[in-house]
Amino acid sequence: MRITGLYAALLVLITLGLAVRVMLLRKRTSIGLGDGGDRTVACAVRSHGNAIEYIPLALILLLILELNQTVPLLLHVFGIALIVARLLHAFGLSRLPGISAGRAIGAALTLLTMVAMALLLVWQYLVIHVITASGV
Repeated sequence: MRITGLYAALLVLITLGLAVRVMLLRKRTSIGLGDGGDRTVACAVRSHGNAIEYIPLALILLLILELNQTVPLLLHVFGIALIVARLLHAFGLSRLPGISAGRAIGAALTLLTMVAMALLLVWQYLVIHVITASGV
């Protein structure tokens, strides 16, 4: 669980950075709750919220893969992809309220990485429980 721990720590630092950004923007704009109609605050809030929505699920998948004794190199590939994806998404959404290359690539890479991890877990289950049990 050391590999997942590394990426969990890095992703938490990214998430905390996004949270601090929201706090500082709220303090500077005197907006106590919500975004007060300020587009910069709205983008910061959504960037943080999006991280909160996706990172826990991604880390659960990564942890289960690690517990399944998946090849460490593959775990690092998934972890690095998640770090890059979340940074791209955060920078992209923090800069512009609309579609940006960073936001689009970050979102796509996050989803692609999560789908790959989920499919690998399904494959691992099938190999262990279906193919091995049938004697194939």
